[in-house]
Amino acid sequence: MTPKPALLPRKFVIYHNPRCTKSREALDRLRKAGIEPKIVEYLKTPIPALELDKLLKQMKLLPQDIVRTTEDRFIDLELDKTPPKTRSGWVKLLADNPVLIERPIITDGTRAVLGRPLENVDKIVTPLS
Repeated sequence: MTPKPALLPRKFVIYHNPRCTKSREALDRLRKAGIEPKIVEYLKTPIPALELDKLLKQMKLLPQDIVRTTEDRFIDLELDKTPPKTRSGWVKLLADNPVLIERPIITDGTRAVLGRPLENVDKIVTPLS
């Protein structure tokens, strides 16, 4: 019988806005599960477009799925009238305007979830099988 390879330790990262209640609740939920993630305050340190695209693929979401349409910036850019026409256009727009990104995003390096609803955090906390 061949032994199973040891699982590599997962490196959790939360793209966090400390002013957001849901983001704080997601961080608290991770900590209660015994996970101390790397915290990236994405409004201060924007997520590079390539990393954001990778996270979207891990979440199996389109960039449009994580856009905060009620933000003043969304309205100022008139995105309801003239949205980007391509995925890469959306990713660049979000990378350049992080206030438009729904939060929090949590990754373990392999998988990622949007922490809304909060129960999504539980999905990433469970070990890979």
